Amino acid sequence: MKNDKEMSKDRKRNLIERLNSGPVICAEGFLFEIEKRGYMASGEFVPMVSLEHPKALENLHRDFQHAGSDIVQAFTYNGHREKMRVIGKEKLLEPLNRAALKIAKKVATSPIGKEPNLMAGNISNSNIWNDKDPKTHLEVEKMFSEMVGWAVDEGADMLIGETFYYAEEAYTALKIMKKTGLPSVITIAPMGENIMRDGVSIVDTCKELEQLGGDVVGMNCFRGPNTMMPYIKEVRKALKCHVAALPINFRTTEKHPTFFNLPDNNGCTCHTPHKTPFPTALDPMQCNRYEIGKFAKEAFDLGINYLGVCCGANPMLIREVAEAVGIKVPASKYREDMSTHMLFGTHKRIPKHQRDYMDKA
Repeated sequence: MKNDKEMSKDRKRNLIERLNSGPVICAEGFLFEIEKRGYMASGEFVPMVSLEHPKALENLHRDFQHAGSDIVQAFTYNGHREKMRVIGKEKLLEPLNRAALKIAKKVATSPIGKEPNLMAGNISNSNIWNDKDPKTHLEVEKMFSEMVGWAVDEGADMLIGETFYYAEEAYTALKIMKKTGLPSVITIAPMGENIMRDGVSIVDTCKELEQLGGDVVGMNCFRGPNTMMPYIKEVRKALKCHVAALPINFRTTEKHPTFFNLPDNNGCTCHTPHKTPFPTALDPMQCNRYEIGKFAKEAFDLGINYLGVCCGANPMLIREVAEAVGIKVPASKYREDMSTHMLFGTHKRIPKHQRDYMDKA
């Protein structure tokens, strides 16, 4: 028989234990990255990839794992009943969810490092919640309940509710998640008016989520580092629980605090047919990796241990978040090394005539 020490060693640490001992990295933003890889239609944004190209989804999870993500989040964002009705594929709802959960579990249980990853079930903004129509509240509650049920069935270690822009919808999501007894992360995504759409302030929404039992409460998506950080600072001061900070990878501004109406002022010569750069022409407004690392370090220094990147995330940026808070990950092996570059290098074998030419290149 194993002694207590051996049994303790074998037991997987839960989310709160990990957060209490240091930073935990979570990769999100699957919609944009899978679309860029050619496995999803932008705008529609339905994660059929778990059924149509499961290997592609598994590979993305493994790339994020290699970059340092401690959490493998099942790709079920927008994989809810209402969205499946919109595209006429409601009968595939449960197969899609279970396939995504199984893929996430497979990756989480075969980690690169010594410690298993955590597999997270996921629910998100329904897009039908209407604060003036109670019927929509019941519909959303049913949608969330069935998705959470499938996540529990498939062995989720934790649950993530994300990208809520109605306070009451976030409260509803958290209440459903809390019934499972699993650690629950709940993050909000206020739009350009800098307030939740049902009139509750950002900080007050987070305060209420903490009171309702959120293990981790914070913000994700819609906002880049510049327009998320001011609110994250307020949230961290106001809450006692762990706080989450997962910005998008775009340079949002005070005038345009979200990416929905972010203009392209970088000399675009061919505009989108749908009028806005969102979602297919945001490339010129991307943050560089150092800006994402700076955000992560600043958040970590505030006492925020749950960190990541949402839409616009790629494995390199997740590596940047991990390294910014002092974590060396497998992908750290491939951090840039300009010392050997043909023009900008400092290595003794770089010819002088090359180094002298770098300002003219």
